[in-house]
Amino acid sequence: MDWSKKKVMETGLPWIIPTLLVFGWILVSEFALVPGYLLPRPQEILSTAYNYLFQEPGQAPYAGRFWSDVRASLVRVGSGFGLATVLGLPFGLVSGRLPFAQKVMSTFVNGLRSVPGICWLPIALVWFGIGLKTTIFLIALAAFFPIYINTAAGARQISPILLQSGAMMGVTRLRGVFAVLLPGIMPDLMTGLRLGLGISWAYLVLGELTGVPDGLGAVIMDARMLGRIDMIMLGIIIIAVIGRLSDTLLMFALRSFFKSARRTG
Repeated sequence: MDWSKKKVMETGLPWIIPTLLVFGWILVSEFALVPGYLLPRPQEILSTAYNYLFQEPGQAPYAGRFWSDVRASLVRVGSGFGLATVLGLPFGLVSGRLPFAQKVMSTFVNGLRSVPGICWLPIALVWFGIGLKTTIFLIALAAFFPIYINTAAGARQISPILLQSGAMMGVTRLRGVFAVLLPGIMPDLMTGLRLGLGISWAYLVLGELTGVPDGLGAVIMDARMLGRIDMIMLGIIIIAVIGRLSDTLLMFALRSFFKSARRTG
């Protein structure tokens, strides 16, 4: 197989399942296998998407809200995920390298990890009220665990000989973290960050259940109250697309700043 055909296959493979789903959706709609009020036709979703993305506010329900909703959701996801990374990465490194820290933190972290996210919603509302802080708290809490656990698992597998060899060559402990430890755990770190980012988008909707006026999750919940299945489906599709784009951007950023990330498939 020559290079051009291989490139076409690599580009097309990720679109096989979405294409089959859309094709099946069209068939189900055309043959009325599912009532329209449960599964709107693709044409209706496209019409709703046009109004949501391009129409002026007030011309139709949800018209012109797209950019304000996306901006609000991106701020919440970015803030929550960023906070989870700032906390999960160093705590994971410490837990992975120091047995004492691992024993101290493991019971506490694994206990909190077992609590469903919905359980934190009432107390977050009491602590932070309705709005940005509650959503950031829920997202950061959920994204912290995969980042922490994968970082700790990767750090635990790094041979002490590598760090000792670096020390013999004059590498300080701080520099050894960036020159030896982070490159060594990069596959685990990338997995943890990607899982954390995906969970951040999932918990965005939970955080926007609280009655915030804008955001993709808020639109979905408002559409549920009004019985707008087309808007619910559009919101799900938009979150899926933006989530995939954010994952791609995360991978690009890691590979741009860390040579070890470029060697990871």
